[in-house]
Amino acid sequence: MGKLKQAALWTAMLALVLKLSGLVRESIVGTKFGVSNETDAYFLSFAFITLVVAMISTGFNNVFLPMYIKNRKSGEAGDHNANALLNWTMIIFVGISFIGWFGAPYFLPLMYVKMKAETALIAIPMTQIFFAFMTVIALSGLLDSYLQSRRIFVPSQMSKLLATFFSVVFAILFSDQWGIFSLVYGFIFGTILGVIVQLYYLVRSDYKWRLEFKMDIKFRNAFLLLIVPSLLNSVVGQVNMFVNKAFASGTTEGAVTYLNNASLIVSIPNAIYATTLAAIIFTLMSEQTEERAKFKETFFRGMEISLVTLLPIAAGLLVIGDSVIAFIYEHGKFTPDDTHKTHIALMLYLPFIVFQGMQLMLSKSMYARGKTAVVFRISVTTILINFLSNWLLVDRFGYPALAIATSVVSIYFFAVSMVVVYKDLGKEELARFGKMVPQVVIPTVIMGAVVNAAKAFAGLGSFGPIVQLATLVPIGVVVYVVMLFVFYRAGFRRFVGLLKRG
Repeated sequence: MGKLKQAALWTAMLALVLKLSGLVRESIVGTKFGVSNETDAYFLSFAFITLVVAMISTGFNNVFLPMYIKNRKSGEAGDHNANALLNWTMIIFVGISFIGWFGAPYFLPLMYVKMKAETALIAIPMTQIFFAFMTVIALSGLLDSYLQSRRIFVPSQMSKLLATFFSVVFAILFSDQWGIFSLVYGFIFGTILGVIVQLYYLVRSDYKWRLEFKMDIKFRNAFLLLIVPSLLNSVVGQVNMFVNKAFASGTTEGAVTYLNNASLIVSIPNAIYATTLAAIIFTLMSEQTEERAKFKETFFRGMEISLVTLLPIAAGLLVIGDSVIAFIYEHGKFTPDDTHKTHIALMLYLPFIVFQGMQLMLSKSMYARGKTAVVFRISVTTILINFLSNWLLVDRFGYPALAIATSVVSIYFFAVSMVVVYKDLGKEELARFGKMVPQVVIPTVIMGAVVNAAKAFAGLGSFGPIVQLATLVPIGVVVYVVMLFVFYRAGFRRFVGLLKRG
């Protein structure tokens, strides 16, 4: 357990650096290219990368990890099956790379029907380049799962950091020669280096790779039965994203960029949480499926950490979101008007931070117990809700409607998952969660009110974004910590104890 907490600390630090690097990358995109058809094309093309990453990190990992751990505990040929699974997956992605390279000029215009011709001129060749290296990108995600099964978390964060870091470096050094394609080349170069790092640490563990393709029939059948709904579930989220971008590409120029920049900010807390604490808690739950009391306690801690960390972040962005956007993006070709339009989307995305984070823990608990089909049945209905929300609202409200739809879907997904999970865990656990919520909400409301007063009435809002963030963020942190100690002392002590023992 001590090693897991150390891993949580290191992965949290690296995840924070990773997301900050991502912000630097987006800031450079804004500085170098502003809000234009070029940036819209980049974000439309990069959606295919996020699709593959979601399929591997969510779809594959949620099935592979519990099965592999159970396989190894029972003394069966875990590495034999893992090798065959890795090799077959690589062959499949080689085929996907070829299909994507040759098919991009045909399927991209069909997916983004309203995409402008200037955007398509850049998006199609950029998508082809991404697909050419899709096998390497997929391998990085697979190695993440294999390392996680051995409780090795840090190298995967290092790998992701390298991809983002070299995107920034290439954009700075080569944007004059390659334009916005410099981001693509940097990402691919960093991904290849990251795979080398992951392979090194995997080889150092007790894993032995062999070129074999035959799996045990029992393992193969069980994996295929679970992987289909799990992959479909991971694709559902990306389908919703593609739907949003398809609608956005038909509105004003730069709408895709505004939504992307806002969603990047709201995704930071969940991305750090998902790649660190949620990954470790999922590993523990996968190991505790036969120990119900331990499983319940681990699950509650996961929900508690989600609410305690994510709710105040959402409240803080509600008050100082405009300063955050100005600090990150408002440089070079990114104008104050672009900041304002991004801020509109950010405000409407805020519910996503809290509900998506807690829903992630709810889904992980179902995946740990092999209930992938249940998660899929819930998540597939979000496609209809998302599409209808976009269709009904986008003509009237423009691109902000897409942010509203995302928040509505996250609330729906959370509510239905709560019903399913707590029906199994029992009313006592639901009551325990319900008792916790107001004890976290009250400190959050007080913190938001104090920060807003400091900004509006104490005159701090008249300063530039750097001064505002340097003063208002520490004020918010101090007030929230003190109020959490006053209103939710047990949770405060558990959280502090976790940090101390980490």
